[in-house]
Amino acid sequence: MAEEIRDLIEKINEEGVRAAEDKARTIEAAAHQRADEILIKATAEAEAMIAAAQERIRRDEEKERILLSQAGRDLLLSLREEINAMLGRIVVSEIREVLTPEVLVRLIAESVRNYSAGKSGDITVSVNARDLDVLENHFLKRLSDETNKTILLQPSEEISGGFFISFDDGKSCHDFSDKALAAYIGTHLKPRLNRILEDAIKE
Repeated sequence: MAEEIRDLIEKINEEGVRAAEDKARTIEAAAHQRADEILIKATAEAEAMIAAAQERIRRDEEKERILLSQAGRDLLLSLREEINAMLGRIVVSEIREVLTPEVLVRLIAESVRNYSAGKSGDITVSVNARDLDVLENHFLKRLSDETNKTILLQPSEEISGGFFISFDDGKSCHDFSDKALAAYIGTHLKPRLNRILEDAIKE
C-alpha cells in the first residue's frame, strides 16, 4: 500500500514536472516569437527612419545646391551688370575726351558729305553750349567751306558730347552724341566681355 502511494506520488511529480517543462517551453517559444516580432518591427521602423532621414538629407542637399547655384547665377548677373555699366561709363568718358572741337568738325564734315547728297533742306547741327561757342568762333567758316553747305549750329541741353545733325530742317536727325556712340561701341564690346566672364567661371 505504501509502495503504491509512493509510485502514485512519483507519477504525479513526473507529470507535474513534464507539464511545467511543457509550459515553460511554450512560454519560452512565445517569448522568442514575440521577441522576433519586436525585433522585426524595430528593424523595419529603424530602416524607415533611416530612409526618411536620408531622403531629408538628400532634399536639403539638393535645396542647398539649387540655392548655391542660384546665388552664383545672381552674383554673375550682378557682376556682369556692374562691369557692363562700368564699361559704359568708361566708353562715354573716353569718347567725350576724344570728341574735341577739331574732331567734331571732321565728323560733321564727313556726315554732311555722306548724307546730304540730293537734299535741299538746311543742315542743322545741335551740340552742347561749350562746343557751340568754339565751333561758332573758330570752325564754322571752315566747316561751311569744307562742305559747301550752309550749316546752322544750335545748342542742346540733351547733349553732353558729340552732336545731332539734321538734313531736313529738323524733321529728323542722326544721333552722333557721346551716348549713342558709346552704345554702338558697347554692343560690340559687351558680348566679348560676357564671353570672357563666362570663360573665367569655367576655369
